[in-house]
This record gives sequence, structure tokens and C-alpha cells, in this order.
Amino acid sequence: MRSPVTTSPADDSEPGTALRDTLRYALRTPAIGPLVALAIAVLVFSVTTDTFLTPENLSLVLQQSIVIGTLALGQSLIILTAGIDLSNGAIAVLGTLAMAKPVFEGSSPAAALLVGLAVATCLGLVNGLLVARLDLPPFIVTLGALTVIYAVSRLYSQSRSYPVTSGLLLFWGNGVHLGSVLITWGTFLLVGLFAFFWYLLGKTAWGRHIYAVGNAPESARLTGISVRRTVLSVYLTAGLLYGIAAWQSFGRIPNADPNSYQTANLESITAVVIGGTSLFGGRGSIIGTLIGTLIVTVLRSGLTQAGVDSLYQDVATGTLVVVAVGVDKVLRRGSAH
Repeated sequence: MRSPVTTSPADDSEPGTALRDTLRYALRTPAIGPLVALAIAVLVFSVTTDTFLTPENLSLVLQQSIVIGTLALGQSLIILTAGIDLSNGAIAVLGTLAMAKPVFEGSSPAAALLVGLAVATCLGLVNGLLVARLDLPPFIVTLGALTVIYAVSRLYSQSRSYPVTSGLLLFWGNGVHLGSVLITWGTFLLVGLFAFFWYLLGKTAWGRHIYAVGNAPESARLTGISVRRTVLSVYLTAGLLYGIAAWQSFGRIPNADPNSYQTANLESITAVVIGGTSLFGGRGSIIGTLIGTLIVTVLRSGLTQAGVDSLYQDVATGTLVVVAVGVDKVLRRGSAH
């Protein structure tokens, strides 16, 4: 007697199923999409321009990524808790002035450096206290701080810039030469900072608390996590990172100007969002932010070399942000079902 012929549903070994699973995994892994976008951008500009893929230009792209990357790192921590910081660029600017002006007037570079780092850290702490202790909306708090800090910067500097000649303050602009290519110490510091915070977010209780608070603050509180303390620690840490970014900026431009970095807050947010971190909190990766920073810098560099007007560059960057937020919204809605 012949046994009946049975059919089984398609299993995971079928090519179509495997492809769908791979695409689904890629969409749900925050760093995969940005990495693909970065590779495409590099490929396009390598084909359309003659100078983009030269070692000297790639070194320049890395140097241009340092300040925005460090600002974006602090921004990432805040956005992971479902907050936002519009004042990070202003804090960095005041930090540069707090470092450069005293040295220009004859003070010790080491003391001025510590003062600048302390100023930035304290401003981050103030933002954190207003958000965590008074439950004020992060957007409103940091928008107000943006206006106040830029005004204080102009008052403190008397609306003038201060050249920087101190070897200590210029340290991150030095580095090692590989042929004609300069790899600055600031580049090494940026990679080290991202590696350090990647470890903190992925391997420590503090990192798990940040994700928990951003994903569901009430549930985090019920499990014993101090939501206020976690949020406060994030703003405090971000403030210190903004101070480090201020120090790093002298390695690129040896000058403290109260009118500099006017769009640094938006560029850092762009890097975080393009890097796959959700503006709604609780989802994202530090590595994605690093890739997002490179995307922003590569886009600027490539479009500039292609002769595209800076206004159109802003249009392209803004469009990327909207698309990235839209994709994140769709993914979150899909995961909720």
C-alpha cells in the first residue's frame, strides 16, 4: 500500500524565506541600515568626483567628524532616554570660550581647560536637574538653554573671538602621519569614546537602565530603577562630553568664536537619528551614531566637492532626517503588533 503523499509548509531553508528573514533582521538592527547608506554614499561620491576617495580627503572627513561625533555621542545618551538636547552646540561654544579667553589673558592652560570642562559639565547638570527633578519637557528646557547660553557666550567674550596657541589646547589636532595622511589624536579619542560608551550601554547596569527608562519609564520605575537619577546622570555625562568636544574643536580650528557651531545641535541630532536611534527612546546603538556621524560628514564633503550649494546640502540632510524618523515610526508600529 502506497503511503500518502504529504506536503509541508515552506521551512526556513527555502531561499525566499531566508531572504525575508535577512531583510527583517536588517531592518530591525539599528546599525545595519546606516552602514549600507554610508557605503552607498561613499560609492556614489567616489564615482562622481575625482578627489573624494583620496587618502588626504578621507583623513579630512575623519577630522571633520570629531566634534560633531562627540556631541552626537552625548546626544545619543539623552535621546535613548526619550529626551533631546538642543543646547549641546551652545554649551560647547561657551566651553571653548571658557578655555581660550583666560589663556589669551595670561592664565594657565591647564587651569583654563579644567574650567571649560567644568562649565560644560555644570550646564549639562542644570539641564538634567530641570528635566529630572522638575519634570519639565526636555525640548523646552534645552531650547531655553540654547538661547541663554549663546547670549552668555557673547556677553562673556564681548562678541569677539580668541585665537588659541596653547599646545595643551591644540593637542587633539596633532597626530601621526601615514605617508601624506594625518591621523589626529582627536580621531583616536573619538573612537575610544565610542568604544567606551558602547561597553557601558551594552555591558553595565547603567546602560540597561538607560534603555529601560527610554522604552517605558513607568515600568522601569516599578522594577526598582531610579528614573530621575538615571536621567540626571545622562545629562551630566552629556555635559562632560560637550566639554570634551569644545577641547577637540581647537584641533580643527584654533580659535574660540561665540558665533561658531550655530547648527551643531541639529547636525548631532541628524547623526543620531540617521544612525538608527529612535527619537521616541529606548532603541538605538552607539555604533549607529558613529556611522550616522560619518554619513553626515561624508554627505557634506561629497556634495561640496561635487559643487552643490550648501543650501541644497541642508535640504538633503533634512530630508534624510525625516525619512529616518519615518522609517523608525513604521518599525516601532510593526513591532507593537
